[in-house]
Amino acid sequence: MTIRAQVAGVGHYLPERVVPNSEFEKTLDTSDEWIRTRSGIERRHFAAEGQTTSELATRAALAALEDAGLAASDLDALIVATSTPDLTFPSAATMVQARLGMDQGFAFDVQAVCAGFVYALTNANALIVSGVARRVMVIGAETFSRILDWNDRSTCVLFGDGAGALILEAGTGEGSSDDRGVLSVDLHSDGRYRDLLYVDGGVSTNSIGHLRMEGKEVFRHAVGKLAATAEAAMEKAGLTEADIDWIVPHQANIRIIQGTAKKLGLPMEKVIVTVQDHGNTSAASIPMALSVGKAEGKIRRGELVVTEAIGGGLAWGAVVLRW
Repeated sequence: MTIRAQVAGVGHYLPERVVPNSEFEKTLDTSDEWIRTRSGIERRHFAAEGQTTSELATRAALAALEDAGLAASDLDALIVATSTPDLTFPSAATMVQARLGMDQGFAFDVQAVCAGFVYALTNANALIVSGVARRVMVIGAETFSRILDWNDRSTCVLFGDGAGALILEAGTGEGSSDDRGVLSVDLHSDGRYRDLLYVDGGVSTNSIGHLRMEGKEVFRHAVGKLAATAEAAMEKAGLTEADIDWIVPHQANIRIIQGTAKKLGLPMEKVIVTVQDHGNTSAASIPMALSVGKAEGKIRRGELVVTEAIGGGLAWGAVVLRW
């Protein structure tokens, strides 16, 4: 028998404030049509004043626990993927741990920007397969509205806030691609591309900073790298594109999502798309899309799901799992 990290539950949370594209027309030289055409985004959610990343993460965690029929006391570990933590330290994960009343196990953050959830999911899978933990909560949570330059129309219209959570638990399989759970992972990074997507500030530079992005260059790298990592992950699992039920990509831009699907030879009917409602929520986008996909009755038990993401670093990767 083979130990597999299997999905036990999923959930998400979006802040109450909904910001339509039209709101940006009041302060920027932009339009709803311009934003939709270039990104596919129609609206996004922004956290309220004083509302933190750990609060969003906690709400998503509670939704995932309810979906799984579990309590916080059933968890062995908690991982939060975020680039926008409440504080420099301690980790957002330990704050969520406290909010949940989880006084056992351990918690830590992972920072790989938009690829953060894929990296965190890989860590959770390794903890379970190695026997270090039996049940792990993985959360992607962001408040990107805190680091946007409201005068930069090329970036501030693209991002939103939110959180998604997924619980993995140890199960057994036959060691084949028919098993439920995480079947393969594929991770990459290349620091030479740092200047394509970054925040121009940080603790050691004694500044706060704003998000900066070379959009055309990021797009150029995104489609090829995302398709390649998805293909590599499927090959590791002994699977092909024909086996895929759902692609759940990082929700950055509809053109990137469409381009990646086309490169993989998959119809958009097999792609979970939420970018129109959420914008780019960085590490939160995949778990939120998984939660929405399940809630809408699309992702069902036993179906093959491929997730892939790319973000600042550049960092990118894919996970293949059977729901």
